[in-house]
Amino acid sequence: MSMILIIIYLMVCHNSATATASSSSNLNNGGFSVKLIRRNSLKPPLYNHNHKAYRRLMGSSDDQTTPQSEIRRDKEDGEGAQLMKLSIGSPPYEIYAVADTGSTLLWTQCEPCPNCYKQKNPKFDPKKSSSYGTLPCSAKECTYANGTGYTSCSTDDQKVCNYNYTYMDDSLTQGVMAKETITFGSSSGKPVSFKNVVFGCGHNNTGETFGKNEMGIVGLGLGNLSIISQISPYVGGRKFSHCLVPFDPDHPNDASIMSFGKGSEVSGEGVVSTPLITKDGKTQYFVTVEGITVGDKFVPFNSSWSVSKGNMFLDSGTQVTMLPQDFYDRLVTEVKKKMEPSSLKPTEVNDPSGTLLCYNATTNPKAPMMTVHFDGGAKVQLAPAQTFYQNKQDKLFCFGTLNSSNPLSEGVGLFGSYAQSNFLIGFDLEKMLVSFKATDCRKPSTRTANDASATPFSYFFNYLVSFILVAILYF
Repeated sequence: MSMILIIIYLMVCHNSATATASSSSNLNNGGFSVKLIRRNSLKPPLYNHNHKAYRRLMGSSDDQTTPQSEIRRDKEDGEGAQLMKLSIGSPPYEIYAVADTGSTLLWTQCEPCPNCYKQKNPKFDPKKSSSYGTLPCSAKECTYANGTGYTSCSTDDQKVCNYNYTYMDDSLTQGVMAKETITFGSSSGKPVSFKNVVFGCGHNNTGETFGKNEMGIVGLGLGNLSIISQISPYVGGRKFSHCLVPFDPDHPNDASIMSFGKGSEVSGEGVVSTPLITKDGKTQYFVTVEGITVGDKFVPFNSSWSVSKGNMFLDSGTQVTMLPQDFYDRLVTEVKKKMEPSSLKPTEVNDPSGTLLCYNATTNPKAPMMTVHFDGGAKVQLAPAQTFYQNKQDKLFCFGTLNSSNPLSEGVGLFGSYAQSNFLIGFDLEKMLVSFKATDCRKPSTRTANDASATPFSYFFNYLVSFILVAILYF
């Protein structure tokens, strides 16, 4: 009987520990995971026959008086973007926002909003939340916001911190900086809440690039205002990881996953890492790419073979990869040589952001394997599913890379989410490293750092140790 009681006690302790680590009241300095869904998901409340796809590129403009971010759109590939479900306020109000590692600010549309883009779901009303509070101009967070956008002080007696982000295509978001309780619905089923999170309450948000299904943006970049930085003291550090499922128009409901804090570390067999590079005034995740191998042919990033540190940045909010013109031209030349069958005739499709290399094909041609060479010896191999995508509407098979003039500055490229799919990618902002591990992101057992490192033996060992300790105390 005593043995049965011990076993029951162990089971109860294990379940209690799991609930505590995932609860909103006490994370015990541990991390958590959330699911990401596609903008064109067929699941309510996102399903919409008339959704508009777009691609987002966050970057600074040349106008230093009004910092700007560029948003670009195209016809098809925006459907691959990821949305994060979270709740704002007390009681919690559910929103869906674009998960974007290329920007810093968390913001959502708020009532009153006389000049807002059309949104399928109701907007957040701060008057209905008991935990909402505006940010005064004197707050240090108002200074942080001025580092990634433009802030000003209200002219009334309240002296509220206002923000104003103007994008290069004249889209904009304007509103009030505020503090609120943010709740995430973790993959464990237990909600995780954080109080006094700084966010932007947008009262004037306009532009064709904002779609009806998204209600704002979750900024995951570097910087003090990033959600990564704000929750880091409670989740075990400034680190996170994500596993993005490949874009497949036939399976729009496939969910990606993102993990925060302790347990999000990417480790084990097959992991490669490269340093993150910081740049003054920039909040993107810059890395150094030495070149890309197409089949067996290495194409250097620069014709001169000299490589500048931080010549590429990772962005989950942009689907395609974007390269400087010279590198793009040399890379595309090799891609064309390696395509099979050789009788396929390439066609160039004009895009607002650049030029797309496409093939008229009803079935997918055989595309070459490609390997991205990062600084420090890290090599990331990309299969055709990560470098090409299918446009069924126009019967095109397109290379998911654009020639682009200055995503952020001269000679800098962008590593988009297509190329990041089917990799468990970890961002450690304390060690300033980004790690890659080839993973089937559709399999729940392999797509989080916790799951990837957990084995039946580790579970058995933990139970055995707990059993011995309790047995010693009992007897």
